[in-house]
Amino acid sequence: MKTDKLLATLWDYFLMTVGSVIFCMAWTSFIIPNGLASGGLTGFCTIIQYGTGIPVGITYPVLNVLLLIMGFLVLGKGFGMKTIYVIVLTSVLFDVLPMFPQLQVLMDEKLMVALVGATLESVGIGLVLLRGGSTGGTDIIAMIINKYWPVSPGRVYLFTDMVIILSILLVPDKGIVDVIYAYVLMLGFSFGVDFVLLGNKQTVQILVFSSQYQEIADHMVHTVDRGVTALQSMGWYSQKESKVLLIVARKQQMNIIVNEVRSIDKKAFISVSSAMGVFGEGFEEVKTGVKIKKNNKIEEAK
Repeated sequence: MKTDKLLATLWDYFLMTVGSVIFCMAWTSFIIPNGLASGGLTGFCTIIQYGTGIPVGITYPVLNVLLLIMGFLVLGKGFGMKTIYVIVLTSVLFDVLPMFPQLQVLMDEKLMVALVGATLESVGIGLVLLRGGSTGGTDIIAMIINKYWPVSPGRVYLFTDMVIILSILLVPDKGIVDVIYAYVLMLGFSFGVDFVLLGNKQTVQILVFSSQYQEIADHMVHTVDRGVTALQSMGWYSQKESKVLLIVARKQQMNIIVNEVRSIDKKAFISVSSAMGVFGEGFEEVKTGVKIKKNNKIEEAK
């Protein structure tokens, strides 16, 4: 067991190292050499470099150390070794990678630079987050603000990124076009991280309203091989009691399920919503150390 735990830990740090290298190369090989910027602490350090000439390799570790100190003072021991490891590693990489100009890729089409940079950045950060690490930066700011004010981290990220990107206008020779490219990069990064973190694990929750609920439920269980939960319901206008079917499935199975429902009842009312997390048989394991047997079927949504 100790060996397995050691190997798992080493694997986590290996993937975080790979992710950190990809993340830093996105900036040092594509984004910075082509004069673009984005949100987050790295984007802020990049804008400082454009405006003052102070390289990211200096401002990034200094600001991250200051934020870490603030985090320890305000939040206590809320930072794991993985976060500290990633911050130290990325700080070193931002200082070392620019020493190799052959790694820099100059491109005339800035939109392509933004898309490539966002893709690499999201893959790198995604690998780090998947293994429980973090690059610090605005994450620490969000946690500090959230401790004293009931503001969601998402809003903190959005506000800080907007302010950071708009600050590009304070840099000489930069204009509104650079701001637009920065927003493109930020949006591409957001979608990319979601894809890396969720991938084919994205889950949907489907509610089916139909008078033929029994036939649909039997068809889902015996033919489509999907679990169904029947919820008691009552139409307020008609005052008639019925059943609403709840089906949880992977996102790529959504069209199949909807088409199967419509094949039985074309007038069925179907509501589809994203599920942030589904834990149980056939989906994700609950992180309790207890292994859950997986197959392609979930008997009941809970």
